[in-house]
Amino acid sequence: MRNYISKKAKSVGLVIMAIAVITGCKKDKDSGFNVDSEVQLTSFAINSVKGEINQNTGDIIVNVPFGTSLTTLTPVLQMPANATATPASNQAMNFTGTVKYRITNGNVFKDYNAIVKIIPPISAFKINGVNATINHENKNITLILPDGTNVSSLSPDIALQSGATVSPASGVAQNFTQPINYTVTVGNSTVTYSVNVISNSVSEYAFLGTSASRSAITNPDEKAAADWFFATYPTADYVSFQSIETGKKLSNYKVMWWHFDSAQDLPAAATSATVVNALKAYRTGGGSLLLTTYATRYVETLGIVPAGRGPNNVFGDFPPNGFVETGSDWGISFKGKESHPVFQGLETFEPGKAYLLEKGTFRLNHTAWWYINDWGGYGTAAVWHDQTGGTNLASEAWDNELNGRAGIAEWPSVNNSGKVIIVAFGAYDWYSEPLNGGSTINRYLTNIKKITKNAIDYLKVK
Repeated sequence: MRNYISKKAKSVGLVIMAIAVITGCKKDKDSGFNVDSEVQLTSFAINSVKGEINQNTGDIIVNVPFGTSLTTLTPVLQMPANATATPASNQAMNFTGTVKYRITNGNVFKDYNAIVKIIPPISAFKINGVNATINHENKNITLILPDGTNVSSLSPDIALQSGATVSPASGVAQNFTQPINYTVTVGNSTVTYSVNVISNSVSEYAFLGTSASRSAITNPDEKAAADWFFATYPTADYVSFQSIETGKKLSNYKVMWWHFDSAQDLPAAATSATVVNALKAYRTGGGSLLLTTYATRYVETLGIVPAGRGPNNVFGDFPPNGFVETGSDWGISFKGKESHPVFQGLETFEPGKAYLLEKGTFRLNHTAWWYINDWGGYGTAAVWHDQTGGTNLASEAWDNELNGRAGIAEWPSVNNSGKVIIVAFGAYDWYSEPLNGGSTINRYLTNIKKITKNAIDYLKVK
């Protein structure tokens, strides 16, 4: 007769054996297994400049002056007693990219990502007391002066980092009827900025908002988006819904962008009959719209989609709620739409897929998209297109067929009307809140900026 041992008996036996092993380890004082050691860096400095260490994400940011060569820098690390670093402290490294460090102490280790950033050499550029907008990424400086200003002889006031020189020099009059190149030099390093002075211009771009003025924007996500927008399109106007209510002329604008992050429901200022009719007329006359985050819901209010066919999956948190994603980066799939102008120049992790939000950042997940495959009776993107008139351009990263979510979509020009593009992903996040130890640095913010600029430039052209 065979002897049978039940699964339950086997499990109990395994537990008893595990307890015996653990107990045995605890009694063995010479085992050398130590999990109580300290492994947190206490200081990370380069050229006596201390880095900012985020112990939660492991990110280290060191800001060094312009002119510093990143190819050979020697960090000095301070660590707990008996800890060691790989690479070691005082070892020269190439910091043109992220350098990974591991701190080990006993049987415990902690990983860090060290990033060295160059401080821009120009900190301010003024003419007649008016501050210019400096785009350090594109090396452009734009200054808008009052209508009628004579730009043929203007003397700029330029603030530089210590040790830098600029040519032409600060205070020397220049003819700004055409852009002027200014070259900054620190040691053997030079960088050239193109300076454009504008007077009496009519803008083709506008940023829509519920605040009375741009300076009154308080929502941090909307403010971050607006700051980027006006740095990128310095002649643009801010247009409040209140100004549209009182008769603001919109016909000169080719593209208007509304990024709404403050609430899931559309504000009353945007839904009054006067405002809605004015924006409908604007689009009929050829003006295009970019609607992002909760502003995506505006497509139903403006009659861009039929009644009842607006976003059917609207959600998200508001501070202090929210969370830090520690698992993975958040991305999108635009498989089959790679050639669309909106996606040109993105950093992708595979063809047709890109990240927008880095793990380790605090996120509110503000989302106003269409849940295609399960809700609303759509089932597929083709049916969704038939019922809404839109073309789905991007879904979640797992969705290669773009049949799951409509997260970036387009409505084309009809009878010479303007086009409409929406971006509805929760990962489309302009501001990373410094909450719950979350990182304030989202390395994929460049993708968000690229999608937005691509969309605006595409919408401008009929």
